[in-house]
Amino acid sequence: MAIKRRTAVQGAQAGAARVVARFRSAIKRRTLVLGALVLVALTVSTAAGIGAYLRFAPRPPDTTEARLLAGGGGEVDHCDLPVLDGSGLTADEIPIAYTPGCEGYTEWPLPVLAACTEPLADDAPDLRGLWLDPNSGHLERVEQCGDRVVVTAAGLLHDMRADGTLRNGANDVNPSCLRIRNRTRYRDGVLEMDGYGIPWIRVERWIEGDELRWTHPQAGSHRMRRICHVPADRVTREPY
Repeated sequence: MAIKRRTAVQGAQAGAARVVARFRSAIKRRTLVLGALVLVALTVSTAAGIGAYLRFAPRPPDTTEARLLAGGGGEVDHCDLPVLDGSGLTADEIPIAYTPGCEGYTEWPLPVLAACTEPLADDAPDLRGLWLDPNSGHLERVEQCGDRVVVTAAGLLHDMRADGTLRNGANDVNPSCLRIRNRTRYRDGVLEMDGYGIPWIRVERWIEGDELRWTHPQAGSHRMRRICHVPADRVTREPY
């Protein structure tokens, strides 16, 4: 009789244990599902927040000198580079230039740093000039003085400091009118521009022989040759 009672008790305990195990398993599954839903919600809200920032965040006050966009950039001899001997203006004395609006410039701008003669830092490669990739047709101008760098291309004017900080990097827009920020610095003879300071969103420029090399996460790798004047068919462009 005692054995039967013990067996019954053991059976009841085993049944209760199975119920508890199933209950715990159900709670665990529900917790995992809820956790996954929370993660998805956080991901979506984060992506929406980033998208809203990129699209609607206010731009810095526009300090671009009006004369730069008034015409005449196509007549400049870009092989006649300023002598960086310290006899003229410093990088600090020239207002920062920005891409005009969301449509970009419609006529090739005058050089931003033409009056600046502040010498480059010892570790800075001289990338200055007007450069054309004969294969892709990419055309850009690179200006430098002191730790200042200005890249002009495809309707955009990116003006930045190569001091390794996100604060002083380019603070502008891309061709889609999305806000961009970068951290710019020189390292081992290369100008590095990290989007939002992220190393794997890196644009690089360096001199290789007589060419300017340019790599871009989306635009790929380019070899550009120095030219002196903006080609006649590239002086003006349609707005974005």
